Amino acid sequence: QVQLVESGGGLVQAGGSLRLSCAASGRTFSTYVMGWFRQASGKEREFVATISQRGRNTDYEGSVKGRFTISRDNAKNTVYRQMNSLKPEDTAIYYCAASLRIGVRTEGYEYDYWGQGTLVTVSS
Repeated sequence: QVQLVESGGGLVQAGGSLRLSCAASGRTFSTYVMGWFRQASGKEREFVATISQRGRNTDYEGSVKGRFTISRDNAKNTVYRQMNSLKPEDTAIYYCAASLRIGVRTEGYEYDYWGQGTLVTVSS
């Protein structure tokens, strides 16, 4: 019942920044734990970041901690990921996801709704 639409992907040089957005349909956005995952070519989907319903708690995969920031604006039904100091290793399709569970979630099976993904390409 929830649709998620990612945007903001594109081509960026190493060391640059991007901000991804994920817009959710419906009026219950604030009840969802939100997360970002990514899938690089030839690799499995992996957790990147998550944020609790009201944005008080966050968690990050170790390689992106300190470079990526997840935030949300419940009034706009939107979650963001600010990506700084991008590296070629960050190249992947990034997916937004929503979970009905409580608290931050780091596993894909804990999420109930998924967006179609947005491609981020980081050049050397």
